[in-house]
Amino acid sequence: MEDPSFGPGLTRRESLATLAFTFGSLALGAKPAIAASSDGVAYSAATIHQEPVFSATPTRVYDALTDPMQFQKVQLLSAASKSLNLVSKPAEIGREPGGAILLFGGYISGWQLELEPERRIVEAWRAASWPPHIYSIAKFELIAQGTGAKIVFDHTGFPVNQAEHLAGGWKSNYWDALAQYFK
Repeated sequence: MEDPSFGPGLTRRESLATLAFTFGSLALGAKPAIAASSDGVAYSAATIHQEPVFSATPTRVYDALTDPMQFQKVQLLSAASKSLNLVSKPAEIGREPGGAILLFGGYISGWQLELEPERRIVEAWRAASWPPHIYSIAKFELIAQGTGAKIVFDHTGFPVNQAEHLAGGWKSNYWDALAQYFK
């Protein structure tokens, strides 16, 4: 329902989301990628979009990403296993919306926002090296593809200077490790 106190055509949720994004970007000290428009809106975000394909069903991929025992095995196959202690701090993954996640020896933390078995995972996600109270959104859409599955993955809201590092990290710590796990 439109709320006239928030501006023309915007719902309360859309207005609050816009405010949260704006203040989050300011907190990051991000430089606008596109200059501010005449209405005062600035665009200053980086996005990662990847579409890895696996030789496993959407059910198996969903379970590997949401079951802490399975994801612990994925972590141990990742590039991060060479530099992080993943045994003394095993993966913790809440299996309900609002459930906490603690991955890669505690380096990644956050919580589950949406969980739709076999179809969708949305997480508030952060790295320990980021400034306090900064969370990004990691969205995994699972799509059946032949006898396997494709993840349509989007990661937004992270510190802009982290884009290349994160894109490589998703590949080496998630996609490559999942591919090995499903062999």
